[in-house]
Amino acid sequence: MGYEQMEKASRRSAENQEQLAARLQDAEEALSHQAAAPLQVKYVTRTVEIESVQCKQALVEAQARNQALQEQLGVQRQLLRELEEQLHESQRTRCVRLCQILVYEGEMERAQGQLEAELQSLEEEKNRVIEEAFIRAESEMKAVHENLAGVRMNLLTLQPALRTLTCDYNCLKRQVQDFPYMLEKAIAEAKQEICQVIGEVSSANQELLRKYKREMNLRKKCHNELVRLKGNIRVLCRVRPICQEEAEGDCKNMVTFDPDDDAVLCLSNKGKLMTFELDKVFPPQATQEEVFQEVQSLVTSCIDGYNVCIFAYGQTGSGKTYTMEGVAEDPGINQRALRLLFSEVSEKKPDWDYNITVSMVEIYNEMLRNLLGDTPSEKLDIKMCPDGSGQLYVPGLTEFSVECVEDINKVFELGHMNRATACTNLNEHSSRSHALLIITVAGFNSSTGHRTSGKLNLVDLAGSERIAKSGAEGSRLREAQCINKSLSALGDVINALRSRHSHVPFRNSRLTYLLQDSLSGDNKTLMVVQVSPLDSNVSESVCSLKFAQRVRTVELGPASSSRRCAENSSTSSSPTHDSVEVFTHNYTQSITTSLGWAFKKYG
Repeated sequence: MGYEQMEKASRRSAENQEQLAARLQDAEEALSHQAAAPLQVKYVTRTVEIESVQCKQALVEAQARNQALQEQLGVQRQLLRELEEQLHESQRTRCVRLCQILVYEGEMERAQGQLEAELQSLEEEKNRVIEEAFIRAESEMKAVHENLAGVRMNLLTLQPALRTLTCDYNCLKRQVQDFPYMLEKAIAEAKQEICQVIGEVSSANQELLRKYKREMNLRKKCHNELVRLKGNIRVLCRVRPICQEEAEGDCKNMVTFDPDDDAVLCLSNKGKLMTFELDKVFPPQATQEEVFQEVQSLVTSCIDGYNVCIFAYGQTGSGKTYTMEGVAEDPGINQRALRLLFSEVSEKKPDWDYNITVSMVEIYNEMLRNLLGDTPSEKLDIKMCPDGSGQLYVPGLTEFSVECVEDINKVFELGHMNRATACTNLNEHSSRSHALLIITVAGFNSSTGHRTSGKLNLVDLAGSERIAKSGAEGSRLREAQCINKSLSALGDVINALRSRHSHVPFRNSRLTYLLQDSLSGDNKTLMVVQVSPLDSNVSESVCSLKFAQRVRTVELGPASSSRRCAENSSTSSSPTHDSVEVFTHNYTQSITTSLGWAFKKYG
């Protein structure tokens, strides 16, 4: 476009020069003609007398013509000078235009070179992508063929199994025909065994009751080992202290503790004393260090390649954020966990080389927000890792590598600035979202070549609240609804895990979906339930504690066969009143059910 304009301007300049040259040539020819014309006035040196009027008139006319020609000559010379100046100006303009044309031609050549280079780069990228897609498709096709071969092999092995089942069925059919006679014999033997067991239980009951207190500590140690073997979720309870304003407002403390057992909490509700048994209960005077001592063994497990999740649960204002984050002079679990990891990693050097990365994500109104990114409002999504490991990850989530306490402080400061909080009737700085601190520990042993990769999820859940109590309105109301919905989805997941349902609704909430790899399989999970001791929060405290007890019964992964043998031997060596009582109840109930079925069937 610019090049065509330059050509047009150059052509116009050449035409102007030609016109000026033609006019200059005409002016020079006119001057030469006037110079060649004979003079009509002759000057004489002698005095003559003019006697004729015609001669006088001719003389005047000649002088007038001479004056006009002199003026015309001056005008032509002035015009000639102007034309020469225009010619020089046109020549200068032409030179400038030619320079601009050369510059534009150079720029066009450079642009053409860049365009050719980009086209070549795009062509190479296209070829690379096509090659990668071909390799990936080839590997997937190979996997499909392998699966097909496995299915064919399974079909071949099912035929002998079917024949075996047919034989077993025939045997069972014959046994069923003899079942009435066998049942009568079994009933007689069961009655005898029941009487014997009841007698033994009655004689041992008093002795077991005296040993109950002494056996509690041993039982808790065994339970901690069972948690590790069975994969149960450990549950701790922390009761927050009553502040001075609440004490002055005539608020009552509804929580009491068992002085002989630090795993039991009692709550007075409507005149009834409710007892809750957890793994450990922390009274209001418990310090941050005491709480962290109970969780530090799980924290160090991520160094060995385990996925660990520690989350705080409870109503708004019960102290979850204080337990997880703490304050500058008395930090909580988050900062203490990273310090412990730094200490453990430094002790394993130089045999092991570890890399610790930290990321922070917030679940706000069922949307994932990157708390450490430049644009926290950017929406993120949860996806499955393409490597086929079954692990979940968040594309685009910012990760920082941390090596010292100063790095931790910078990360936490940035995350706290971007987290969503608001004021409600229950808490002046209520967390309006679920905050997750994700710590990844990747290790490499240079001498053996062994690699480990573990993940530690530290979750500060948003507080559950009743809309009527919190006074949430507008956007606060929508936040509260999303918080309660996600916590309800967490409860549905826990119930499904307890009931061992085939389908666990992890995808009903972003929170449960993101914690799926910590709430399933053989991973380790710990829950800190926060409780308010005030009488105005009794109903919320009861709900939190009941939910905590349900969580405590969830088994994430089965133990190995050798571990099961060790478990059975340890429990049988130290029986308690509860275990004998449960055994007697279950045994009696099973025999009674069998007797009732037999009497109903055979009269």
